Amino acid sequence: MKNKIILPTLLMGFVLMSACAPSSAVTPTLALPSTATLTTLTASTVIPTITPGLLTTTPGGVGVTAIASPISTSLPTVDICADPQVTTLINSLKTAMLNADGPLFSSLVSPTRGLDAANFRDGNVINYTPEQAKFLFETTFEVNWGPAPGSGEDKVGSFHDVIVPEMVKAFNQPYTLHCNELKHGGATYEVSWPYQGDFYSVHFPGTEANGSMDWHTWAVGIEYVNNKPYIYALIPYFWEP
Repeated sequence: MKNKIILPTLLMGFVLMSACAPSSAVTPTLALPSTATLTTLTASTVIPTITPGLLTTTPGGVGVTAIASPISTSLPTVDICADPQVTTLINSLKTAMLNADGPLFSSLVSPTRGLDAANFRDGNVINYTPEQAKFLFETTFEVNWGPAPGSGEDKVGSFHDVIVPEMVKAFNQPYTLHCNELKHGGATYEVSWPYQGDFYSVHFPGTEANGSMDWHTWAVGIEYVNNKPYIYALIPYFWEP
């Protein structure tokens, strides 16, 4: 993958909702309640690898750091490609996205590394802790996801306005799962995984009417902590001009 140099940026605090009225419905335009608090976050600690790939930043943190190998507190005792826990994990990710279920989503995020989320394969990567992930379907806090392919214009928006719609679209289409394989439908760039760690591809092959150029793949990084799989990264791949 072609590495991309990103100038350090200072991201503002990550706004969390500490309470919601029981009758409030969660929508993409949900206003923050008067009880919302501002939490200052620190940059995540990562160990650089020889192929750092993308760059990672944490809401409220200063600067960017290279992507690292996922850190596990214990090695898996089963083959990730044959582990039914992983299928359950991805199904739970699908349920969380389709139902905007923050607590469920939070429970899927790696407790050791957090979640690296990207909107472009070589764009900015934002790291969220499990606690932050709990509120990503509600908060309106915006981040810069980096320049869009083709236009080069920076994509700025909240997680639920930028990432969630794309993942909902992916899970609502016929897709296949591929272990440690970046399944794709043809690309103008080198399709590669920027981490030294296991992953699954959620691949939509595209439509015949569009010459399959509308293929889309979400790569889900998976690590084991105490022999239980968790998600450490969500990186999208699609056809680019």
